[in-house]
Amino acid sequence: MKLWGGRFTKPTNQLVDEYTASIHFDKKLAKYDIQGSLAHVEMLKVCNIISQSDADSIAAGLKAVAVKIENGEAELSEEHEDIHMNVEKLLIEEVGPVGGKLHTGRSRNDQVALDMRLYLRDALVEISQLLVDVQKALYKQAGENLDTVLPGYTHLQRAQPVLFAHHMMAYVFMFQRDVERISDSWKRVNKSPLGAGALAGTTFPIDRNLVAEQLGFDGVCENSLDAVSDRDFVVEFLSNASLISVHLSRLCEEFVQWSSAEFNFIELDDAFCTGSSMMPQKKNPDVAELVRGKTGRVYGHLIGMLTTLKGLPLAYNKDMQEDKEGMFDTVETLRGALGLFAPMIETMDVKKENMYEAVSKDFSNATDLADYLVGKGMPFRESHAVVGQVVLHCINKNKYLLDLTIEEFQSFSDLIESDIFDVLVPEAVVNARDVEGGTARNRVVHQMELAEQLFDSSATWLKKHETNQLSDFNILTNPK
Repeated sequence: MKLWGGRFTKPTNQLVDEYTASIHFDKKLAKYDIQGSLAHVEMLKVCNIISQSDADSIAAGLKAVAVKIENGEAELSEEHEDIHMNVEKLLIEEVGPVGGKLHTGRSRNDQVALDMRLYLRDALVEISQLLVDVQKALYKQAGENLDTVLPGYTHLQRAQPVLFAHHMMAYVFMFQRDVERISDSWKRVNKSPLGAGALAGTTFPIDRNLVAEQLGFDGVCENSLDAVSDRDFVVEFLSNASLISVHLSRLCEEFVQWSSAEFNFIELDDAFCTGSSMMPQKKNPDVAELVRGKTGRVYGHLIGMLTTLKGLPLAYNKDMQEDKEGMFDTVETLRGALGLFAPMIETMDVKKENMYEAVSKDFSNATDLADYLVGKGMPFRESHAVVGQVVLHCINKNKYLLDLTIEEFQSFSDLIESDIFDVLVPEAVVNARDVEGGTARNRVVHQMELAEQLFDSSATWLKKHETNQLSDFNILTNPK
């Protein structure tokens, strides 16, 4: 008989059991389910809803069940549908009928919402740390390449030279926004729904805030209907994860391009590449390509969750069982990608000479010639036209700007003097961008100093919230 089967006259069809069961994926919530139950039974005892001896027996039983699940000794059955009913069934087997008192004053509806928030809370801390690790790897490459110049691109066409460090720092700040979005979302995740019951609360004189405090929540969800039906926190996580994936994918695309023979700007370490089964010369950037490819997977989970929720009336509906697999898979996808990225960045070889050669054989210093003429008093639109003519002349003569003689320059404008050759070298072009946020060396150093402050801020946030993590069953057995 199902634990909820009192009003039914026959068992569920086996196909229904198989179709509706979620234990094969929500078993990930086992430790969170038990942690929540330990806090719940402690509250039932404090509020005199069940006796101290019953509460102590249930708590001991839950700890025993936790150990059995951790050791793989517990059988989690499809027959019992989900992790909540499986844990309760195992508890009753452990301590007898008194285990049935655990569910007093709560429903699976508020229970699953609690478990998901506990799970996601751990995931947010872990993903934040992994993001910081990636940022620090980028920062390290920036520090080692403060004098490395490479072509900057717009429309994938050579545009203006930039420091490689500047390019790395751009991604540091992208991932910083991801870290900040996660930390901002914490306040919406870290509310306890337990005590909302199925949808309307409970008749028992429970203390919701006591449970919330034990579990490290900042407070409780204010409305019982909203508490059990809210999955905004899942959508927000999937949205934030999608942006993280965007940033990873963009960097992957650059690594794939830069490591090709056509660019030859970097070489990824052998440990992060694979070969061809047919072509022995191949070294493929498969990690970067796969991370780029998994972006669509993360987007799909976001769209799936939004679609699931869009037509649901209050409060809980079985459709909401679809909230977990996408969330779990997204956490695993980010964990894998971010975990690989930091060491892949740290170990890549930056081919400084190739980058410099590339930036010396293009027209990415043309804007500086135009700015030079403006500095001599020529209106920018006129200087733009003049430089366009100079570039066309170079193309026709198979030259670059620094290949021209002073006489050739002056044939286009007598404002040009011999100091133009100092102006147009790549290092001068880079350091001329001496504005806040620019690519001049001193400005990039300032960006790195700012990044150090951001890392310190992230470390403070992580230290504050890592104590909320339920990283293993040992923590389970010692709730606050």
